[in-house]
Amino acid sequence: MKKVLLLLIASLAAVSFCVTIDESIARGAKFLVASQSSEGFWSDKQMPALTALPVWALTNVPEDRVSGVTNAIKKGVMYVLSTQRSDGGFYVPKPGRGGSGLGNYNTSVCLSALFESKISPAAPLLKAREYIASSQLTGDDTMAGGFGYDKISRRRYADLSNTSYALDAMRRTESLEEFRVGAKRVDVNWDKALSFVDNLMKKDGPDAGGAAYNDRTPQAGMVTNAKNRVHLRAYGSMTYAAVLSMCHAKLDRGDPRVRDSLEYCRRNWSVNENPGMGNQGLYYFYDIMARALSASGVEKIGEHEWKKELSAKLISLQKPDGSWFNDNNRFWESDPVLCTSFAILVLQLCK
Repeated sequence: MKKVLLLLIASLAAVSFCVTIDESIARGAKFLVASQSSEGFWSDKQMPALTALPVWALTNVPEDRVSGVTNAIKKGVMYVLSTQRSDGGFYVPKPGRGGSGLGNYNTSVCLSALFESKISPAAPLLKAREYIASSQLTGDDTMAGGFGYDKISRRRYADLSNTSYALDAMRRTESLEEFRVGAKRVDVNWDKALSFVDNLMKKDGPDAGGAAYNDRTPQAGMVTNAKNRVHLRAYGSMTYAAVLSMCHAKLDRGDPRVRDSLEYCRRNWSVNENPGMGNQGLYYFYDIMARALSASGVEKIGEHEWKKELSAKLISLQKPDGSWFNDNNRFWESDPVLCTSFAILVLQLCK
């Protein structure tokens, strides 16, 4: 009898936990619906990704829970589709960026969001897959296999953040290739992508298992390893970006590279900061953490039940109007639409 009672209490606690998450999501969704412009975009009409993210976040919110959500999604999808260029990318051209306004970043986020909305026609998404695949850097240097912000830029450039978004979009939407008629299937070079990621993994020292943004940009500063060589520091969000990318490249938790990265995450576990970066890019960190751990099938990092800890932290950070935002504006995170979209996406993965 006592055992049955304990199980009943545990079940009730789990239900209560889920309701709390659902209520938090609904409050955030109401904020997003109310924040949409009459033209269908959010935040900045020059950046389609900033509309795609709220569309993605709202996709699984039922209409009977948040009035107007269905119409908001439709308007957002129509706006994003209107930004597609003849080359297949979703972006607004900007002078000085090779004709592209963060084309790879925008297209990757838009492709994932449109696919998840389940109301976009397949043809624009197939074109977007072509754009992303053709944006992967080729060659034999350390940038080969990766993706940068733009398909065409003044310098050869790639980073792990844009690479993880591109790989996530391509793996997420690979089933669309069933609709490609009379042409060869389109995909990225996964071996090259994996080599790019592996090159950014730290093999020894205090950052062993962690990953850096790329091999040129010291986003989190520098560190000296055991051989007295100076390296770019690894940090939390990029390490989770590496885990997600490796999972999409079909490595499992038994692979030593994935295992080492998850060990770095255990040593540097936090839901209070982006390890190595403090509160810079905090909501992006929450999002990439949740997507990486979900993709890897991990329920615990060490003794930490990540879904419980992360969802509780996010719920505690929610503002009275239902939004989330970061006091540190690096990576645009003072924008409540961006942070609220990230938070909702994370909470949905924590259920």
